[in-house]
Amino acid sequence: MSGSDREDGSDAVPEGWPVALRGVTESVVTTLGPNDRWNVAALGLHAPDDPDEPVTARTYGRTRTWRNFAERGGGVVQFTTDPRTFVDAALTVREVDEPVLPTADAWVEVTVEEVGSETDDDTTIRTWALDPVEGAVVRECVPTVNRGFGAVVDATVAASRLGVPGFDTDELLDRLRYFADVVERCGGPAEREAFAAIDEVTGWRERADER
Repeated sequence: MSGSDREDGSDAVPEGWPVALRGVTESVVTTLGPNDRWNVAALGLHAPDDPDEPVTARTYGRTRTWRNFAERGGGVVQFTTDPRTFVDAALTVREVDEPVLPTADAWVEVTVEEVGSETDDDTTIRTWALDPVEGAVVRECVPTVNRGFGAVVDATVAASRLGVPGFDTDELLDRLRYFADVVERCGGPAEREAFAAIDEVTGWRERADER
């Protein structure tokens, strides 16, 4: 059964996708750049309310993902539980030789079509419909809940907005302090290593100390 939810309340797998999607599912996407290398970036997947509608995603501004979507017409969406992969994808410029990352638990090649566009504070937000071509589940695992992992993912969002017009810096720094505390108390070695990378890439702690 496909669609946004099953009758028993569990998540549904959209047709052609290797995993179930609900709400906005965080993923990593690789897109082929003009140098024939694959750019790695974070991508939120919006599950459709209607099973006949496509999964969508948004790009913000003139990013490498936007450019490669527009020029190449697709990419490879990947699902991973490695927090370090999310930090690299969201906050650094990373290019790789192969489209599927070693940390991917599942992947799906997609073609994309721009289906909407709007402007917010001089930033163009484009909505893309994603059509799956082929995919695979690389490894299966029993899902567990780790608050530290969730905090890392949320922290990458806050950190990526530092210095962006329209976002309050003090509020973002407060969020990062909170997420850092959650990772320290609830995260494991991988989550702590991932958050240390956020510290290194953004220097947010120094900015927070100066305020």
